[in-house]
Amino acid sequence: MKSHEWVRVEDDGNVRVGISAHAQSQLGDLVYVELPEEGAEFSAGAACAVVESVKAASDIYAPISGKVVAVNDALTDKPEIINEDAFGEGWIFALAPSNPDEISSMLSADAYADLLKDQD
Repeated sequence: MKSHEWVRVEDDGNVRVGISAHAQSQLGDLVYVELPEEGAEFSAGAACAVVESVKAASDIYAPISGKVVAVNDALTDKPEIINEDAFGEGWIFALAPSNPDEISSMLSADAYADLLKDQD
């Protein structure tokens, strides 16, 4: 699935998930984030969170299959953290992968940038 989530594999093998800088810039100022519940399990491609801006609401999809092991509670009070730091403090949730091989099917940062160029 080619969408606007990013993943970062952490040292413990869990995967942090957020939305790309491009996605947050298209949405505009974020005003609300609905986080998944810790312990919830999702298949790759399943809607698992929502971000809402002054323009629109958008589903966030699980980029890989796994169990939610952490959520970024700071976003509850300050969803704008995603606008300020989409690839750092603006992570949304972390998954323990149930099939780590799915990570290799994801787009690289360069392939994602090429995809964005093709949409222009």
